[in-house]
Amino acid sequence: MKRLATKKLTAVAMLTAAALLIYILEAQVPPPVAIPGVKLGLANIITLVAVFLLGRREALLILLLRVFLGSIFTGQAVSFLYSLAGGLCCYGVICLLAPLWGEKRIWALSVCGALAHNTGQLAVAALLTTLGAVFWYLPVLMISGVISGAFTGLAAQYTLPRLRSIKSRNR
Repeated sequence: MKRLATKKLTAVAMLTAAALLIYILEAQVPPPVAIPGVKLGLANIITLVAVFLLGRREALLILLLRVFLGSIFTGQAVSFLYSLAGGLCCYGVICLLAPLWGEKRIWALSVCGALAHNTGQLAVAALLTTLGAVFWYLPVLMISGVISGAFTGLAAQYTLPRLRSIKSRNR
């Protein structure tokens, strides 16, 4: 039992480090388009993979650690609330739909998660600025969410079987 717990803790630590590294690297690269708030969200690949590889609780832990540590390491403490709200909305949608859609449609889970992520971030912006007008930006973020969600979802869908094979070899 203790060996299993140690292996799971090690996997959580490694995936958290990978998600954090991806998050920090993506923060250093100029966005693919010149629209504020639009980015690929590549660290979400790790969250998607973790849901299926380790379980929901572990995926949530990885997400929370990445958001917290990412805000500290990138010096973007203001973005903490946006990242947290978006990440939790995305996570919630993925957890609700994963049992229905399964591993064969991770790309679709990711698209729905990205749409929820963007909506959560806009909700925080509306609360912080007390301007409901920020929701005029929603169509732009929905289009980018579909594109980036499909990309990160496909990456997760191709990554998961490879990580599963590594995991099965190390039992």
